[in-house]
Amino acid sequence: MKVNPVTIFIIVCFVYPLLKGFLFKFSSYDLKRDWEGVVNSVAFIVAIFIGIRYSKKLFSMENINKLYSFLPANIYSFVEKKPMVLYFVLIPILVYLIYIIIRTLFNFINRLIFYRLFDGIDRMISNKSSIVKRLLGAIVQIPRSICYVITVLFVLNILSMVNLNKNLNGYLQSSEVYGYLCKQVILPVTSSNLAKKLPSIIDNSFKIVYKQKDTISVPDSNDSSNSVDNGKTIVYYNGVTLDEGVASDSQIDNFAKNLVLNEVGTESKARKIYEWIGNNISYDYNKANLVLNNDYDVKSGAIYTFNTRKGICFDYSCLYVAMARANNMKVRLVTGQGFNGVSWVSHAWNQVYIPESGKWINVDTTFAKGGNYFNKAMFSMDHKDAKIIGEW
Repeated sequence: MKVNPVTIFIIVCFVYPLLKGFLFKFSSYDLKRDWEGVVNSVAFIVAIFIGIRYSKKLFSMENINKLYSFLPANIYSFVEKKPMVLYFVLIPILVYLIYIIIRTLFNFINRLIFYRLFDGIDRMISNKSSIVKRLLGAIVQIPRSICYVITVLFVLNILSMVNLNKNLNGYLQSSEVYGYLCKQVILPVTSSNLAKKLPSIIDNSFKIVYKQKDTISVPDSNDSSNSVDNGKTIVYYNGVTLDEGVASDSQIDNFAKNLVLNEVGTESKARKIYEWIGNNISYDYNKANLVLNNDYDVKSGAIYTFNTRKGICFDYSCLYVAMARANNMKVRLVTGQGFNGVSWVSHAWNQVYIPESGKWINVDTTFAKGGNYFNKAMFSMDHKDAKIIGEW
């Protein structure tokens, strides 16, 4: 069985303080010194929770318009094109300021309550056996172990988001311990509705297969370089060709036209289609598991998704193409990678052209269950390596 280094590292971070506490036994003097470190760690973690959660709202593109309206336009443009600057400049500053305030408050409570409690415990167990002191020494280190693990999770999550190392992203993606803890601890902080809904509905369930001269090859799931049209290669997306995937019928066409009948303007129509798909198509967990295990004996595409009201990211995107085309809207199908809060995974979404503004806007109907992903500001925060595989 292959050992996942990320899983091992998380376990070691949790066990190390417990082992240290067991070996050195309980003492009031040592515990006070250790507890100060625990309090600082807790203050830091709380600061991260508050800082990341509320800085995302503070530095949303809507608020940036208000906060930085007095700055040159190039500042706005820079932040819009490079949203990660929020993580490495603005958010750390905010987190540090919150940390100083919380640490000061915690240390006051620490000296007022906990130091006296530790002295009392020390007197109570002074005549106890060595094993009791060792066990107690390990027990009081549990808060520090938890702090270590949470801190490591935050660091790994940020590294995953930045995607500095392909191998690391693979280890994070395959670590069940990291994935579970991220979903329980980190994701509810880094994003709200998206965190609660996306982690359970998106994984590497979008697969591309090339067939050439009776040979089939499955590329790396993290490789978005999928343009291989040389006339001799057939590209299959989750078991179907692109043309098969976006194929429509009269039922879809009529429904799509009636859906936007009262909408005025291309953007309003595009949003109506986005909202309908996002609200009415359910994620197909069984199909996702089959594709994850390279089982392509599945049905995919717009017609199947519309009839069954379920699908995975490629199906959502195909249906959006079909419904947009029914209304004579220019639309694209895009493949790349999406950040599901744990790691970057293969993903598919759309772009639709708004002639009134002369712009292509991003649309992700799969992510719609976790928030507004219609022309979302800073779309590149959780989407990258975009590659247009079809335009109509």
